[in-house]
Amino acid sequence: MAEETSTLAGRPERPLPPVRDWPAGELNATEFEPVLAELMREGPLTRIRLPYGEGWAWLATRYDDVKMITNDPRFSRREASVRQVTRLAPHFAPRPGALAWADQPDHNRLRNAVSAAYTVSAVKRLRPRAQEMLDALVDRTVADGPPADLVERVLEPFPINVVCEVMGVPVDERQKLHDWTREIISTAGGAEASEQAKKGLFGWIGEAVRERRDSESESESESDGGSNSGSEDVLSLLGGAVRRGELGLEEAISVAGPLQIGGEAVTNNSGQMFYLLLTRPDLLARFRDDPASRPAGIEELLRHIPHRAAVGLPRIATQDVDIHGTLVSAGDAVYVSYLAANRDPDVFPDPDRIDFDRDAGTHVSFGNGPHFCTGAVFSRMQIELLIDALLERLPGLRLAVPADQVPFRQRTMIRGPVALPVTW
Repeated sequence: MAEETSTLAGRPERPLPPVRDWPAGELNATEFEPVLAELMREGPLTRIRLPYGEGWAWLATRYDDVKMITNDPRFSRREASVRQVTRLAPHFAPRPGALAWADQPDHNRLRNAVSAAYTVSAVKRLRPRAQEMLDALVDRTVADGPPADLVERVLEPFPINVVCEVMGVPVDERQKLHDWTREIISTAGGAEASEQAKKGLFGWIGEAVRERRDSESESESESDGGSNSGSEDVLSLLGGAVRRGELGLEEAISVAGPLQIGGEAVTNNSGQMFYLLLTRPDLLARFRDDPASRPAGIEELLRHIPHRAAVGLPRIATQDVDIHGTLVSAGDAVYVSYLAANRDPDVFPDPDRIDFDRDAGTHVSFGNGPHFCTGAVFSRMQIELLIDALLERLPGLRLAVPADQVPFRQRTMIRGPVALPVTW
């Protein structure tokens, strides 16, 4: 096979880097992805092929390049939604109007429909209710006594209840939605299981949005044409947007689905954090003895933990772009790695070390640019509450099994422990 080359204006042809297969291998606990570590050493831009989809894609691993690509309109998410780009997930069927696949100005139009539910003031309003839900879980855990599975008792039900509060999901429906979202982020069940879970989740959301649309319309009629009832949960906001013609029904469903799925991330991220704290006595002692260090420590843990397997969603270059002397041609697929950017030694010296005294606030664990995580403020709030509550209510908290016996999820897009057996 002839060597592949690229040509930049005024420069001689140069060979492209080889395409590297990136299998979905098993990973141990919170270890950094070894294939990604190799790709980072090979250069700022490499070419990868993931287990599903077609072809190959560029991968950017340096912090500055990741920030540039994710904030540059020359790299399109929408274009990637209509192609079989090489990918980690077995099932690929982006919904029309999905927020995650939208470019500007559609992205802002879709996001603005739910923005009122994700403001700082909305977080402040929800915080007492979140604290109440968390306290109830910890109360029951303490009453039942050790040992306990921290994931089952607290780290899983708390974020799921919080995201369902934000979304407006009734209490008796929450477990069903959680079962669907957990299946969607898994790669173990294959394409059919993932597709069925998506049909269930998005079908339920469609019914809920239609119900909110119609009930808001009736409320307005009964109140002499006044404004809507003022509900600020996501499903109500989307129902109102559909009723006013600001979004189509399918667009509203596509916005809501990923927001509901996002609750799984807090469970897994907090699970990794507690695993690190419970296997690193120095870190745990710092958090216990110096509560004022916790906010900075949480940011450092967010920077450090490998919150996902492989990479997220791709983009397509809509025109030729020169990155470090390498031609990314129009039509090429491009991935960025936030995990790699968070370990860039030019930005975070000695990046593999957890240092609660470093300024980690510039990490990109919640993304960057227009697609910065909608729920970032809620995620931080939940993690803060979890760490404060569990360290203060369970002062002797420790693992109940050797660290190497803590089971971690495999064949999943979001990494974290399956269970975290603890005692106190």
